Amino acid sequence: MNNIGVRDGVRAVDVVVIGAGQAGLSSAYHLRRTGFEPERDFVVLDHAPHPGGAWQFRWPSLTYGKVHGMHALPGMELTDADPARPSAEVIGEYFTAYEQAFDLKVRRPVDVQAVREGGGDRRLLVETSDGMWSARALINATGTWDRPFWPRYPGQETFRGRQLHTAQYPGPEQFAGQRVVVVGGGASGTQHLMEIAPYAAATTWVTRRPPVFREGPFNEEFGREAVALVEERVRQGLPPKSVVSVTGLPLNDAIRQAIADGVLDRRPMFDRITPDGVEWADGKRVDADVILWATGFRAAIDHLAPLRLREAGGGIRVEKTAAVADARVHLVGYGPSASTIGANRAGRAAVRDIRRLLDQEPATV
Repeated sequence: MNNIGVRDGVRAVDVVVIGAGQAGLSSAYHLRRTGFEPERDFVVLDHAPHPGGAWQFRWPSLTYGKVHGMHALPGMELTDADPARPSAEVIGEYFTAYEQAFDLKVRRPVDVQAVREGGGDRRLLVETSDGMWSARALINATGTWDRPFWPRYPGQETFRGRQLHTAQYPGPEQFAGQRVVVVGGGASGTQHLMEIAPYAAATTWVTRRPPVFREGPFNEEFGREAVALVEERVRQGLPPKSVVSVTGLPLNDAIRQAIADGVLDRRPMFDRITPDGVEWADGKRVDADVILWATGFRAAIDHLAPLRLREAGGGIRVEKTAAVADARVHLVGYGPSASTIGANRAGRAAVRDIRRLLDQEPATV
């Protein structure tokens, strides 16, 4: 039953959750467990067409067995998944079952355009493609998939081949017989290279910094240290870096073989792009049909701009999960909580603090 309060065409709830990926669903689960009712006390808005968060957009060759560090959502394990199936299918089905099991009533597809001050009643106004919402608190769980980062280099617009980003990666078969330059030293770049190499006529790997391969296990202590480094940037109001950027890449058997085969033979970043490829300042050049930018993503938070939360450093300063500039706004899956296990913990922490905040302030509609 829909018990949402409506005033002047604006639907009012205690909490609006933006995004239904790992971070958003974790937050919704903890809201419900704490006594908030979906479609009465809170609502989850997701712009994706189906359950699955960003996973639903991943390329078919990224099978579940290749997924690094996928952690189950709170309250329901992901069991008996076939490692040979595409991760988009496995995780999409898991998220679908999760939403149904906890009756989270996710609304989709709904695009959130802006979040603004609601006036003197300490409410936030959330402008969406499906009308206006009013909330006492907001959990922003929009992740990064919608903001692929494209570096700019001289001559880029003159390239006669194809340029695409990891967000558009179609799978390795599409590069058969082509000369491919892969840009980026993270997990996506190395995975793309290892997949494409058997199909392509030639591959070239370029990165801004030499890649760091790490021997040994990524244990809990090491993970905490890495998260702490990312967390410190967020505390200072700097744009967050990924946890992978401070952990390095795991040196597993597949990576070792790719290094031995010359696939992961890194070159420094080129200086310019030519109509036929890329070129370095010393005159060296590589001809290419495709430039694949595996250059990461940025936080999708432009809709929060009216609240003026950004610091001079370019990021939103966050303590735990709350924006320092506005305790009503919580960012889950941002910076140190961008990993799947981090998103689970952050969802719980955000709900705990929101409950405390709302208990201190009288509800208004």
